[in-house]
Amino acid sequence: MAQINFTKMHGTGNDFVVIDCLSQAINNRQELARTMCARKFGIGADQLILICSSETGDYSMEIYNPDGSHVEMCGNALRAVALYAKKYMGDKKKSIQIETLGGTTHASVKNKLVTVNVGPPSFNPEDIGLNHTSSLIGQKYSFSKTIERKVTCVSMGNPHCIQIVKDTANCLLETEGPIIEHHTLFKNRTNVEFIEIISSSEVNMRVWERGTGETLACGSGACAAAAALIQNGLTERSIRVNLKGGVLNIEWRKDDNCIYMTGPATFVYDGVWQS
Repeated sequence: MAQINFTKMHGTGNDFVVIDCLSQAINNRQELARTMCARKFGIGADQLILICSSETGDYSMEIYNPDGSHVEMCGNALRAVALYAKKYMGDKKKSIQIETLGGTTHASVKNKLVTVNVGPPSFNPEDIGLNHTSSLIGQKYSFSKTIERKVTCVSMGNPHCIQIVKDTANCLLETEGPIIEHHTLFKNRTNVEFIEIISSSEVNMRVWERGTGETLACGSGACAAAAALIQNGLTERSIRVNLKGGVLNIEWRKDDNCIYMTGPATFVYDGVWQS
């Protein structure tokens, strides 16, 4: 029987099973994600995160959802991987380069907080994976006969669809989230963010994650939401994003056009999985 060493971590409540693939061989990764991430029958997690070797960075990060789908980017997982590299791999570098399918990012750890340069947002339909000829920025779109919403679609290396709501506590996330996620507008499905504006520097957010459902937080979603809000002239360039699992601080800098995300990452426990 094969044994796999893993670490359970979370970033603002977005929880992961993290595996070091530099020290052990991992096969059947999609099936492993389905079994490990199962809440009732496995470890339970929003995503399986594999830390692998990289030709363009210090490490590469593979991300699998509980349904086995392989996705491009996860902002909260970037912070977890950076902290993992510091503790378990003895990484002493000030800035850690992490390669993902959505691009190579830079992460730094200071006082238990991790800041990640997630890169520039894109509103290009092709980058987002839209079946649409033009950008959707603050435009109305009909997702069904009864669901017409003003949305902004953004790529942070993965697709996001953001809408403004009056009250995130009472928004129709569970109804609209899966409909929008699977809509034919999106070639590869999408993450869906529901944003309540508190002030020009603070918002509340709930997220329906592609392949997972509602999660307590989404780092790339918070970055995408900030980009959408700023692009539509609704907030300042630096905002506080309140999520169910905690707080992320997001800044879209003018000097390099990149979005910086700062927030915590937490170790929960180490374990051994037998398969």
